[in-house]
Amino acid sequence: MIVKICGITNEEDALAAAVAGAAAVGFNFYPASPRYIRPAQAARIARALPASVWKVGVFVNAGAEQILRVCNEAGLDVAQLHGNESPDQLPSGIRLWKAFRAGHGWKQEEIERFSVEAVLLDSGGPDLYGGSGQTLAWEQLPRLKARVILAGGLDADNVREAIRAVRPWGVDACSRLEIRPGKKDLDEMIRFIRNALSEQES
Repeated sequence: MIVKICGITNEEDALAAAVAGAAAVGFNFYPASPRYIRPAQAARIARALPASVWKVGVFVNAGAEQILRVCNEAGLDVAQLHGNESPDQLPSGIRLWKAFRAGHGWKQEEIERFSVEAVLLDSGGPDLYGGSGQTLAWEQLPRLKARVILAGGLDADNVREAIRAVRPWGVDACSRLEIRPGKKDLDEMIRFIRNALSEQES
């Protein structure tokens, strides 16, 4: 199982996540997000990280060319798509994760339309593209054949329960690990990573 810390905007948080055992960090390239980061900033942080840590770009309704350009500039490994992207308009040549807002008009059949490495199940409403801090009803999520990354209201206190309920391929957290948007509470972030990894080992 992988642990991803999203909404990274500075090198200190990124390095602390990597040292604690996070397999991936996420950079948000959605301009309306309070955690938005420019590609050049993300590139500087990415260069400071070990090569083994996946650098993930979060995009909302961006075109394929824009996604590939940003991924190349920032040195990313994965593009995570959070918008209303069409399966036939996805970029090629990069690993793709597709996010779904589970519980808000979401249908399981939608996943089958996308040829991606993993699907991320998040909370939020029709106008919220993640980062809401709202908790999913984990026990009500269907069992999927796809690799599942669980997000939505995860923190150090509930991540073990969430992993036991869903047995996901990965977990992803952001807003509940912050002092303010874009700045992590390092103690809480490290505790989250350690709790997630310890549940995997149990």
